[in-house]
Amino acid sequence: MSSNDKLIIETPEQTVLEFPLAGIGSRALALAIDTLLQIGVLIVLGLVAALISYLGFLPQMGKQYVYAILIFAAFLSQFGYFAFFETIWNGQTPGKRWTRLRVITDSGRPVGAQGAILRNLMRIVDALPSLYAIGIVTSLISRESKRLGDYVAGTVVVHEKTLPGGASVWDAPPTNLLATPVSLVLTTGELQLVETFLERRSSLQEEVRRSMARQITDRLAQGRPDTPEPIQDPEKYLEALAEQSRNRAHFR
Repeated sequence: MSSNDKLIIETPEQTVLEFPLAGIGSRALALAIDTLLQIGVLIVLGLVAALISYLGFLPQMGKQYVYAILIFAAFLSQFGYFAFFETIWNGQTPGKRWTRLRVITDSGRPVGAQGAILRNLMRIVDALPSLYAIGIVTSLISRESKRLGDYVAGTVVVHEKTLPGGASVWDAPPTNLLATPVSLVLTTGELQLVETFLERRSSLQEEVRRSMARQITDRLAQGRPDTPEPIQDPEKYLEALAEQSRNRAHFR
């Protein structure tokens, strides 16, 4: 669900995640940057084709193959650009990276190749009749600022959260483990909550993982004076808690 300009996700671990939604303005800026890069690629390919034709150092058959390759490269730069980068860059294109935007699924998970391809195939429709008119209209009436491609793929575009100094949460380096030893004793339900998170974390965005780990750690610390403060890395802390609980169960 969404609230004002945020996407709110309630996870199976009973934690709440909030993502600031990207509006039309920031998405348009990212699109403009990507479009300029696409135009730049077309210009370079055109110059290469003109140079080959002018110099004439290739036989006619060789030129045909080279032109075919250049045409195919131009096609990919226009129709495969967004899907390609959103797949290999975890939901970002150069334009989105510059404007600190990211595509994620409605559940907060990373967008996969299938989702990236689906949402970008719909650009053909979103761009109609011109200047992304359909995409703009659907974004305006959508609570999550979704265009048709987002509805089809089940995705949403959000702003990256940043750390002090301007670093992205996704790019933040891992911190050291705990400043103090783990001494917290978990109940069966709490251990199940921790282990469920640890099992699912590999399929989550880095920001989602960090947010969920922090919320679970805060929940476990409520009413317990023996929780170490400050916890430098909540995810590592949960790993240590789970291992400690398993060891205790093993030696009973």
